[in-house]
Amino acid sequence: MVISSEQVKQYFNEGYTVLEGVIPEEHLAALRDEAQRHIDSMHAEMDAQNTDTLGISHRGKRYFVANKHAKSAVLQDFLFSDFMAEICASILGDTVYLFYEQYVIKAAEKGMKFGWHQDSGFIGFEHEPYLSCWCALDDMTEENGTIYVLPYERAGTRKLVEHVVEEGSNDRVGYHGDDPGVPVIVPAGSIALFSSLTFHRSGMNTTPNMRRSYLAQYSPVPIGNEDESKGTATLAVPFLRKGKPVR
Repeated sequence: MVISSEQVKQYFNEGYTVLEGVIPEEHLAALRDEAQRHIDSMHAEMDAQNTDTLGISHRGKRYFVANKHAKSAVLQDFLFSDFMAEICASILGDTVYLFYEQYVIKAAEKGMKFGWHQDSGFIGFEHEPYLSCWCALDDMTEENGTIYVLPYERAGTRKLVEHVVEEGSNDRVGYHGDDPGVPVIVPAGSIALFSSLTFHRSGMNTTPNMRRSYLAQYSPVPIGNEDESKGTATLAVPFLRKGKPVR
């Protein structure tokens, strides 16, 4: 068992749980190798546009590389593995869709922080909550910019709240209190699971090494755009149907 009944209970009661050292070594090594390839590709795109900023990615500081699995056997093997199927089924049930996936990487010594937000805050309208699986590709510490989660009770809500764009970083911020949150200090190969309604943030990377993570998100239903005529907001790739892998 990758995830216990106690961890599932914590997820629903507090909005998160942590699975330490569970990613198989072959997946962990492959995800690390793939990360650098995507950083190089983003640098090329920045060069082509004569800029150091693409959305919330900043050259030499932090990188968000999203939805590249369609052209990556490495990412497909991980996202649709039996290992991830067990985790998703334990939280979401018998029907699961891949909702979104991205690398979140902080550069050495000057990797930027990321403000308090709910992942659902980037959707911007009411929808079925989805599962975020934050995968640590390196040992995570407060010094290298790990994430902090805010349990439901301490956040004071389980609902989607309004987010505002932070000038300078382009972050969307939804919590403005002074609670520092719970730091996720874990070895490489661990996964923090949290709801899309759970507030979380990350600190700066002040170490001499890059801090790499990979975020895989899954939903129990396709999440439509607020304007239904525009189709789904993100991927909505079938993963599990009646508890069985679609592919």
